[in-house]
Amino acid sequence: MNASSFENADDIDYFITNVDPLIATPQWFIDTYSQRNWVEVFYREAKGWLGLKEYQVRDKKSLERHFILVFCAYTFIIWHKLTGGLRRRWANKPITTFPEALEAFRTAISYRFVEWLNKNRDVFIAYKASLGFVWA
Repeated sequence: MNASSFENADDIDYFITNVDPLIATPQWFIDTYSQRNWVEVFYREAKGWLGLKEYQVRDKKSLERHFILVFCAYTFIIWHKLTGGLRRRWANKPITTFPEALEAFRTAISYRFVEWLNKNRDVFIAYKASLGFVWA
């Protein structure tokens, strides 16, 4: 509503819900509607940074697996961003955005892979050989 009373308003928005009227107070509507933006932020970041829409499967089970992996990755990265886990070891500046957290996460994964590769070079060479490749 664009005024403090119905009599003075010339534009009124209506909200419909199946929530109990004792719970659905004006403050409840404000709180619930204000959280909607975070859903949009999640989808923008999941599509843009984690490949939510970049799948090459068609059956339902494979799509569910893809979505679950994206949701888990998003949750893991956000958790580390909020708790400071990525900042403590993998960044030399504050991590304030999702792309910054994702880059710190990629740095950590790259470091861990190179560390594993140096310790397990023979395992990696055998794996590549089993695929028909030569690792020199």
